Amino acid sequence: MARHMEPVIILVRPQMGENIGAAARAMLNFGLTELRLVEPRDGWPNPRAVAMASGAAGQVLDRARVFPTLAEAMFDIDYAYATTARGREMTKPVLTPATAMADAHERDARGERVALIYGPERAGLENDDVARANAIITVPVNPDFPSLNLAQAVLLTGYEWSRDRLPNQPAPHGRRPDAEVPATRIEIEKLADHWENRLDEAGFFFPAEKAPGMKLTLRNLWARMPLTRADAQIFHGMLRQLIRRN
Repeated sequence: MARHMEPVIILVRPQMGENIGAAARAMLNFGLTELRLVEPRDGWPNPRAVAMASGAAGQVLDRARVFPTLAEAMFDIDYAYATTARGREMTKPVLTPATAMADAHERDARGERVALIYGPERAGLENDDVARANAIITVPVNPDFPSLNLAQAVLLTGYEWSRDRLPNQPAPHGRRPDAEVPATRIEIEKLADHWENRLDEAGFFFPAEKAPGMKLTLRNLWARMPLTRADAQIFHGMLRQLIRRN
C-alpha cells in the first residue's frame, strides 16, 4: 500500500536563522511539515528562526531534525530533487517546479519517499550535494537575474506540490457579509427609482420629448449591471452626498 507522504524539505548548510524561519512559514503555507537541516551555520535551535516563523509555523521548527551530512539526512529518501539555478555538468533530468512536483506525486503514489534539497543562501548547492540528487529543479526566471532567496524557492515548490489540493478560487475574507450577495430585483428597482427621481429634479432628462427614452435606457442599464447589495448601498450613498453638496 502506498504511503502517501509529503516531500521532505532538506536545507543544506543554511546560513541565517531568519531564512530557516521564513522557509518554515513557506512550508506550512502548503501543508509541508517535515524539515531537515544539514550543518546549519549558526547552530540549532536558533531563536531568530523561531521569531521569523511566527506562530503556527513554529511547529515545523519544533519537529526539525539536524544532520551532519546530506547523505545522512537522506537516509530514507528514494528520490531527491536538487534546486539550483546554475548549470551543471552532470547528466540529470532538469525540471521546472511544476513538472518536478507532478513527478513527485507519481512517485509518492508508488510509495516512494521524495525530498527537495535547497542550498545555502550565498552560493547554493555544491556539486557534491547535487550529485546525491536524482534530478534538478530550476525555476524559469529572468536569465539576467535568476537568484531566488531560500524561502521563495521553498514557496514555489510547495505551491506546485499542493496546487491540485487548493481551492480553484481564493476564499473571500475580511469583507462585509453583504459584499458578495447579489442585489435583489427590488433593491435594484429602488436604486433605479432613487437615481431617476434625483436626476429628474436636476433637469437631466431634457428635452421633455426625449425623457421617456432616456429613462428607459437608464433603467435598462441598472438591470444589466451585476450589482451586489454593497454596490447598491454605495450608489445610494454617492447620490445622497451629491445632493447634500448642492
